[in-house]
Amino acid sequence: MKKFLNNIAYWTVYGVWYALSLLPMWVHYLFSDFLYLLVAYVARYRHHVVWKNLKNAYPDKSDQELKRLQRQFYRHFCDILVETVKYATISKRNIMRRMTFKGSEQVAEILNSGQPIALLLGHYGNWEWVTSFALWLPPVEREVILGQLYHPLENEVMNRVVVKMRNRMGPVCVPTTESLRWIIGNKQQGRITMLGYINDQVPTWLNIHHWLTFLNQETPVFTGIERIVHSQKQAAVYLDVKRVKRGHYECEFQVLTRDPSTMGEFELTDLYFKRMEQTINRAPQYWLWSHNRWKRTREEFDRYFKVVNGRVLLK
Repeated sequence: MKKFLNNIAYWTVYGVWYALSLLPMWVHYLFSDFLYLLVAYVARYRHHVVWKNLKNAYPDKSDQELKRLQRQFYRHFCDILVETVKYATISKRNIMRRMTFKGSEQVAEILNSGQPIALLLGHYGNWEWVTSFALWLPPVEREVILGQLYHPLENEVMNRVVVKMRNRMGPVCVPTTESLRWIIGNKQQGRITMLGYINDQVPTWLNIHHWLTFLNQETPVFTGIERIVHSQKQAAVYLDVKRVKRGHYECEFQVLTRDPSTMGEFELTDLYFKRMEQTINRAPQYWLWSHNRWKRTREEFDRYFKVVNGRVLLK
């Protein structure tokens, strides 16, 4: 019975999402303008978090400049929401007009050589539309499977809806806990993988193995992706994203390394965050400032945790 009810709920939610996505883009942006007023001025969604993050990241900017960035962030945030809805039915021709990619020839060359790729990006621009990168890859002679790492949602119905939407353009959703198994499994079957990672989130306390300065703040970062890149000898490629105008983005594949064995511990992680910072500083309003990125501090970590043989343990 539960499965039956979940199926009804899924097709209801997906049906509504699908119907809304059929609306013209200008209607979506009209709704985004209305949503902006609600989110920024009525609900004041995570207003304190956004302001604190901007204030700490850019202490030299005046309050007036920061308030303008905050308003611009909320406008873009609402655009992301409606663009995500639109992604359920947007045509390949339309998405290729709105989301362009440069450097795909380098990516194809790496895949043709038989080397797997780790595609590194962040919550910048429109990360949901990034899965359309598959449409820009030249023909590859090897058997290639494309993937995108994601955190499964607790709500089973919404998780199925989101996965169906994200799988539309080719890359398949790979749960974070299955990433290494997915890479190795495909390798054993003779397939070359290209897996996209979003790595600018905050790790749990027990997953903090490295700190660095990011956006003017001491920041704990994930290092698991670097370990996978080293163990699987993946080429590391950064995706630099620019917002050209409303609903239009330019992305560039930038090869960080094809031989991770030449890089020291955490060197690749440091390089990724340096590139991510450059992307953000170019136009800060298009990053996800509402994420409580700096909720874990070094002071708290040193007070309650210790590192023993590479493992983080409670004191």
